[in-house]
Amino acid sequence: MEYPCLSHHGGTRGVTGSCHQLHLGPSTSLLVDCGLEQGADALPSSASAPLGFDIQGIRALVITHVHLDHVGRIPALLAAGYRGPIFCSEPSAKLLPLVLEDAYKLNVSREPAHVARYLEFVEGLIVPLPFEHWHDVVLEPELECRIRLQRAGHLLGSAYVECDLLLGQANTRYVFSGDLGSAGNPLLRPLQPPERADVLVLESTYGDRLHPVAGDRLQQLEAAIDRALADKGTILIPAFSLGRTQELLYELEDILHRKALVGVEAPASGDDPVNWSQLPIILDSPLALRITGVYRELHEFWNEEARARLAEGRDPLGFSQLICVDSHAKHQQVVNYLSSTGRPAIVIAGNGMCSGGRIVNYLKAMLGDPRHEVMFVGYQAKGTPGAVIQASEGAEGFVQIDLDGQMREIRAKVVTLDGYSGHLDRQGLVKFACEVGSLTQRVVLVHGDRRAKNALQAALMEQYQQAGVATEVCIGVD
Repeated sequence: MEYPCLSHHGGTRGVTGSCHQLHLGPSTSLLVDCGLEQGADALPSSASAPLGFDIQGIRALVITHVHLDHVGRIPALLAAGYRGPIFCSEPSAKLLPLVLEDAYKLNVSREPAHVARYLEFVEGLIVPLPFEHWHDVVLEPELECRIRLQRAGHLLGSAYVECDLLLGQANTRYVFSGDLGSAGNPLLRPLQPPERADVLVLESTYGDRLHPVAGDRLQQLEAAIDRALADKGTILIPAFSLGRTQELLYELEDILHRKALVGVEAPASGDDPVNWSQLPIILDSPLALRITGVYRELHEFWNEEARARLAEGRDPLGFSQLICVDSHAKHQQVVNYLSSTGRPAIVIAGNGMCSGGRIVNYLKAMLGDPRHEVMFVGYQAKGTPGAVIQASEGAEGFVQIDLDGQMREIRAKVVTLDGYSGHLDRQGLVKFACEVGSLTQRVVLVHGDRRAKNALQAALMEQYQQAGVATEVCIGVD
């Protein structure tokens, strides 16, 4: 075997489970991400399955960001005996314990003493790294490795990883993209391509599609709210606790702020118009509440426009109409109240693919009422309830869905808002790959379904061919 070389332990069969091992020598390697397979990608009992690969010689785990499909197998890694550092960005270092604590409570134990001991152990391994600074990982005769994190624009703290290797006299740079965010994120600083990549391990989630023109999503969101208010219904938004929820809150605050400035009242059918200033925005997710709190603390990592709003005295993630629901008892009260009254509201609840969490109780109570609306703002993996509900949009007749073992009719309106993708589309991925400062020898496509990978592979090969560049584009396999 020639070194350096790659092996993949996930993120090759679909869009989840990213886990990539960079072998520097026979007994020395780095692990980039350690994610859980989800949705149709997942094998039975994958959440509690053994790791599935040998950890001997892994010097460090480097995390691109803290979504579960990139960090969800860290408990299995620790159970297998890994005790090395977990390198990540400074924001990710704050967010990772929250995500792993939530997963531990769901899959292992809620006993406070057990949770506290587990978190203390995990936090002892986390090493926060500043963006744009090199950090030495391996310094040995004839073998040196350093890493650098660059902003990836996917969610707060997300990074792509540059690995600079010196083996003897040979210098090679590997770049692991993680998940690359589109330019429309209202909170984050923009993505910049790497200055060099000899080997680029590139995500391909949306390698077969193009996103709508940016800038439409705020208008779509506002129009959907107008429609719900007119129907005296509730908008149910299944949202991922990390990233998408904070984007939504930021843009809802912007809509409410503008409406308040001009004194606009929302139209309603029949009775008096509904005052926008009285529209409750309900965040019903304990994890999302805690993550939003960390986002607010980490405002130094926001983009310039978002920080300017804070300077004006606004609080984009903690405005007055935001109602936070923490306890389960309060959650049940809110579900019962909204399903039995004509009070318009916007509910953001986890989880994002409707496969569990508090959103399921709202769906069970309200899917059968056409006054209400389910609004999707994120990717729905095949095989999840969210994908079934999303597919019912515009369908003839009523579609049924299995929620907690009971079949229910979908009578509520269903809408998917474009423009909320957390990933670059094909054009953006090609641009990222081809703007690398030096010629890339090889691109390895991961984290996408077969069709997306094939489409991106063809687009990249065409682009490199037109440029007269002999870059190999291959699809990663386990």
